[in-house]
This record gives sequence, C-alpha cells and structure tokens, in this order.
Amino acid sequence: MNDTFLMRCEESPAALLKPVALENVRINGYLGRYLERALEITIPSQYELLESTGRIDNFRRASGKINREFQGYFFNDSDVYKWVEGCSYALIYANPEQREKLKAMLDEVTKEIADAQSPDGYLNTYFTFEREKDRWTDLANMHELYCAGHLIQAAIAHHRVTKEKTLLNVALRFADHINKTFGPDKKKGASGHPEIEMALVELFRQTKNRDYLNLARFFILERGKGYAGGKEYTIDHKPFLELNEVVGHAVRMLYLCCGATDLYLETKEESFFKTLIELYNNMITKKMYITGGVGSRYEGESFGEDYELPNRRAYAETCAAIANFMWSWRMLLATGKSVFADTMELVLYNGLLSGISIDGKHYFYVNPLEDSGKHVRQEWFKCACCPTNLARFLPSMTNYLYTVSDKGLWVHLYENSHCEATLNGEKVSIWQNTHYPFSSEVEILVKTEDPVRFDLFLRIPSWVEDFEIFLNDGEVDFNLENGYAKLSREWKGLNRIVLRLKMNVRLVQSHPYVRENTDKIAVFKGPILFCAEQIDNPDVDVWTFTLDPNEPLKENVEYDSTLGRTTFLTGRGFEIEKDMQLYRPYSRCTLKTERNITLVPYHLWCNRQAGKMAVWLNCT
Repeated sequence: MNDTFLMRCEESPAALLKPVALENVRINGYLGRYLERALEITIPSQYELLESTGRIDNFRRASGKINREFQGYFFNDSDVYKWVEGCSYALIYANPEQREKLKAMLDEVTKEIADAQSPDGYLNTYFTFEREKDRWTDLANMHELYCAGHLIQAAIAHHRVTKEKTLLNVALRFADHINKTFGPDKKKGASGHPEIEMALVELFRQTKNRDYLNLARFFILERGKGYAGGKEYTIDHKPFLELNEVVGHAVRMLYLCCGATDLYLETKEESFFKTLIELYNNMITKKMYITGGVGSRYEGESFGEDYELPNRRAYAETCAAIANFMWSWRMLLATGKSVFADTMELVLYNGLLSGISIDGKHYFYVNPLEDSGKHVRQEWFKCACCPTNLARFLPSMTNYLYTVSDKGLWVHLYENSHCEATLNGEKVSIWQNTHYPFSSEVEILVKTEDPVRFDLFLRIPSWVEDFEIFLNDGEVDFNLENGYAKLSREWKGLNRIVLRLKMNVRLVQSHPYVRENTDKIAVFKGPILFCAEQIDNPDVDVWTFTLDPNEPLKENVEYDSTLGRTTFLTGRGFEIEKDMQLYRPYSRCTLKTERNITLVPYHLWCNRQAGKMAVWLNCT
C-alpha cells in the first residue's frame, strides 16, 4: 500500500482536498532537475557537513560514545532532524545506487539519535550532563520544543517511507514525556519558536492519539501569556486568536500559522479559521515581496510594518519562503481556492528556489531584491537552518502537484509528471507533458480503464490574461470556480487535454506606499520574475538603467555553461548619467545614454559570478 504522505488528511474533517501519496507521483521537468540534484548532491553533501561540523557527534556525545564539548548552536539537533526527514523522502525517488548510499547514511544517523535518548524519553543533546538541570526552564529562547517538533516530523517521515519503527518509537517516547510535562493541569508553556504544534497534529494523524492533538491546541492557546517571552518577536505579545497581522520573527509567525491551520483541519474551529484568513490577507496584500519572500527586517528576521519592503536590505530568509509555501499549502487544502496555490507558485519559482544554487550545494540564507555584488551563496552556515530546510523540501515537491476530493482530481502546479490516483474506487492515471514554467502549453493525458465520472480541476494562474482548453482536439465546456477550470464528464480510456496559458511579458508596479519602488517596475513572464545582473550587462549600470515600457521585451532561449538552457529577456532603454555630485540643483534634463539590457530569472541570479543585481528597474 502506498501511504507516504507529508500530511495524512484523509480523515481531516475540514480538509476539502486530500493529498496523493508521494509514491504515486513522479516529476521529471524543471522541478525534477532540482529533485535529482537533491538526491545526487544536496543530501549527500549535507551529510558530510553535518558530520564535519559536529552536529552528529553531539548525539554520540549525549550517548556517551565520545568525550568532547557540545558543538555549535544549542538548536543544532534540528538540522540533523530536517536532514533525516529529507533523506527519508529521497529514498522514494532514488535509483538503486542512490538509495543504497542514502539508506546507509540514514541508518547511521537514526541509530545515533536513538542511542542518545534519555531513559525518561527526553532528547536534546544540548541539555545533557551538566545542563540536564536546565531542561524546560527557558522555553522562550532555548528551542527545546522546536527541536522536539523537528524530531517528530523526521520520525514520522522515516517510518512512513521505511516502515521501520525505531525512530518513531523515539519520537513517541519524547512526545509522551512532553505530554506528561505540559498541559492545563501541569506545567504551563509555549515555545519561543513554534514547530511543535504542527508536529503534534501530524503525530495525532499517525497514531489517532488525541492527547497529541489536545497538546498542540494547548501550546497554541498558551501564547500571549508570557511563557514564550511575552514579546512580538516570539509572537507571544497577545493570544493567537486576537492576532490581526503577521508580526515578529517571520519563520516563527508562519510556523505558528501552519500549526494553527493543521489544528483547524482536524477540529473545524471557526475562530481559528477566521484568524488565519485575516493573517493571510495581511501578509499577501501588505507584507510579502514580489518574490513571495517574507520577513523584510534583518532585526529579528522579522516582518516590518505594512508596506515595509526594502530591496537591497531585504532579509527574506529562505526558511521564511518555505514557511510561506507550507502555510499556503495548508490553506489550499482547507479551501480549494487558487489564491493559495498562486502564492505557492510565486514563492516556489522565485523566493524559494533562489535559496539554492544550480550546483545543488551552495545556499542563500537571505534573498535580497537588489545587490551591490557582495552577496554570494555559501556552502554552509553556522546557523544552517536554511540548507537543511531545503534538504527536506526538495524531495517532497511531488506532494504539491495533485490532490483529490469528493468532487474529483485537482492539478495545482504544472510540471512534467505522472500521477496515479483513486477516484470513486477506480484507478485514474494522469500525465503532464510540458516545459512549464517557461512554456505556456501543458498537455494533460487522463486514462481510466473503466468509465469514471469525476471533475478535473485545472488551476488557472492569477497572472493569466487569457487561456484555452481543448479536449481530444476539440473545444470543451468548463466552469471557472475559485480559480480552477472544472471539466465535468465521464472519463474512459485515454483522453488528451491541452491547456494553453497566454504567457506574455508583464510589467508590474508596487503599491505607492512601497516607497523604494516609486516609478519602478518589475518584469515577469508567466510565474517567473526576472532581474538584471551585471554579468549579462557589463556596459550597463543596472541600478540606473531605465526601461521603456513602450519597447516590448524579447524572449531569447540560450545555452549558458552554468545555467544550462535558460530563458533570457532583452530590451532597450537608457542608462542615467551617474557621474555627478551627491546632491545638485534639480533639473528636468538628465544625461542619458541609450542601452540594451538582458534579464535573467531571479531565482538563478548569482550562480555565475557576483555583481550588481536589481529586480526593480526605473521606468520612464
């Protein structure tokens, strides 16, 4: 039975959409290349780094196998857990040689984790020996519940893929320890870094033990009472159900929203959903970058005020982009509305994939929208949350393309892929053949052995101006519902659908309150945001280049030795003379020089060499 799910929502009462098992989806298009690099390069190279930086040795130290000091930050266990989760999912898609290599690494790491657990079920390698007395004394700052959440998620993934119970039993013992420690009639508390909440909900889905669901609810509702520091930074300044804007540390805020959405999916508590909708609307209308990135401030890795979205000093942490994607996915499951899938697509192709290099082993922690040439990807970070978050996200991408519901089969993201699903008790196969996101055409093949009546829902992205749908080379009737084209019919045999999305170059402007972007535009083609890099424009200062919106941009598909086959956009405008005083008397006449400019997809910038970069270009 194929039953590897990131989220087991089959019985979740508020989940309109149900995920398809990971084993039943294969991808081999643009996203598939990132998956293959994750299997071959990203996950193995991160294992080496987890060893060389002492993160795995911390578990050996805790179990008494080695005698040395604890290595790195107090939350370093979480990096190991995220890697375990990603490596577990990777086993599903690995070829035999890759699988053997990855499984050997995974077995070694899971053994070290299990051996480090205390007799009472507690597990955190920082709080061992001389620090054992400090356990659960500083929930606001010390990430104990955060690390526990990542252990639980890793253990669930490991069990669902391998069917082994060793790590799951470790997680269950730790979860039971936490449940005996915290609760309405026990120790009060809330985590300074949310994560435990969504982990406990998933553990409930795995075990059907409502103690875990109740504990997740307890931790969410304990916020605002000062147990997590009482600060906006930790989202402890007011109760969750009183929140009306996304604030504080961006990842913490969105992980909390993920946990609250998971809780809503299981309980249908409308007060939670009302709060989540208000928070989500605040994020996407006032606090999200055009890349889908969130968290504009370096100070506290936090959300700023409404419309506070600076470019060069944008923080937009890669982990925050992943968190935005995760929350949007959960809201999509709850509603079936394409606004959430649109955000997922925006984040994925822009502010998320920008976090990892083409070679699969260099990373951005922050993702600015303008740069002077000093920002380059790193092989690793002392705080390695972003690389290991990517390690668990990339092997799970197949989860987000398709869902099923009582009504039918849903296609949310377009990617060369194959999916096997069951509808009304009958097996349905679906293939996508496409060069999306750089091609506007998607061929979809639907095959059933016996007649099956169901609706096929195809997402029509919000950026699309016009589209066409053909079934078996003829016109087909459909209804547009919540951003999805619904094709209702009885399906039998092999059917061919062609979806053509009008994919013109689009010029986008900001809300006037985003002051840095006054008189500037950004350039999209389809879901892809483009930027100007110095390497493609050696004779142009991309910071002063002014695009003429009346001059159409042209698409050029070229082979680059680093990027491979890549779509570039070229256009004309002019460069403003910059050899002038810092301040001078105002004059309408500014010296200009006509120039050509080349734009590259933003998520690919800084793969070739460092140099000036700009997303927002001046506009005449």
